[in-house]
Amino acid sequence: MENIDYLINGIEQEVRKWRRHFHRFPELSFQEEKTAKFIFDRLQSFGYVSVSKPTKTSVVASLKGRLPGKIIALRADIDALPITEENQVEYRSQKEGIMHACGHDGHAAMLLGAAKVLIQLQEQIHGEIRFIFQHAEEQQPGGAREIVASGALDGINAIIGLHLTNDLPVGKIGLTEGTVLANTDTFDLLIKGRGGHGSRPETTVDPVIIASEVVVNLQQIISRNTSALEAAVISVTIFQGGTSYSIIPQTVRLGGTVRSFGVTVRENIPLLIERIVKGITQAHGASFEFDYHQGYSAVINDPGLVGTLRKIGRNVVNAENVVVFPKRMASEDFSAYLQKAPGCFVFIGASNSEKGLIYSNHNSQFDIDEESLLYGMKVFIQSALTLTNDNSV
Repeated sequence: MENIDYLINGIEQEVRKWRRHFHRFPELSFQEEKTAKFIFDRLQSFGYVSVSKPTKTSVVASLKGRLPGKIIALRADIDALPITEENQVEYRSQKEGIMHACGHDGHAAMLLGAAKVLIQLQEQIHGEIRFIFQHAEEQQPGGAREIVASGALDGINAIIGLHLTNDLPVGKIGLTEGTVLANTDTFDLLIKGRGGHGSRPETTVDPVIIASEVVVNLQQIISRNTSALEAAVISVTIFQGGTSYSIIPQTVRLGGTVRSFGVTVRENIPLLIERIVKGITQAHGASFEFDYHQGYSAVINDPGLVGTLRKIGRNVVNAENVVVFPKRMASEDFSAYLQKAPGCFVFIGASNSEKGLIYSNHNSQFDIDEESLLYGMKVFIQSALTLTNDNSV
């Protein structure tokens, strides 16, 4: 670790500079052309790695060691969010309405830093390390599927992903054995009634009343049709209808998100939604259109890799700072990589209450303690060195 610490300390300011560059110039999902070019150019300047672009806005680099061993992938996402930044820092976003509010600027900088250090440790590396700079994590269907389809992960034995989080203070590392993030699906409903004058509701089939009944009854899927031992959430987040105070509209649009962990629950929920909507609309003489979209699947950490990462974490931040991170109903397209090989998704603490860095991911005031970048790099580097030479992988 001493040699690794020395190399990391030597590029610390450069990594912070990279992170601040990404933060100043964020790009939305599937639009990360300048971000990808910046990463591509830096990797080429390092030498000793082969660099490619499996898609227009993603970058993959490969570093082959001097000794035989496993193929391990390290992944960072690079896209930003459609959020207007409120932070008044010198590196604040220069693009109105776009912000790195989820730490992907840090992820990209950490992986660039890890690549630069690992190149200097090439003589110690067994096998091959692939650096995945992934586009479009924030927008379904996500960029991970495209990278997998490109063949960039063919032959890998394991993949490691890191995520900065302000749910943990800087200096802590969070790990979860098994399921850590949820299946995430969306739905769209169009309730079709018969519009009319607000003063004569008896002449209409009011889609507002019908849609309201649908919203209330959908909650019974969780409370009465799903086992209390199975976690799931249905949230109606879109309710649109009407343009005038005196007109009952013809239609109302509903939309929302469904989160779950289990396969059976995930398969049953759209059937139950459709059954409830069909019953309510038929009872009122209305009709409906229903579209259900499966999004990201649950992220499930490999138990063996969690054990290995726990040992690595203890070398990085000491045993008491490696904590169990509770599974969340959030989602991540890292799950697409797990169809190719076992993986582990690790959370790196980034908050610091003394510095006012307390706002959660996806908040317009989100920012990180940049000390977290050093811990993330160490986890990436140690994971690569350990797993390429691990016969259990």
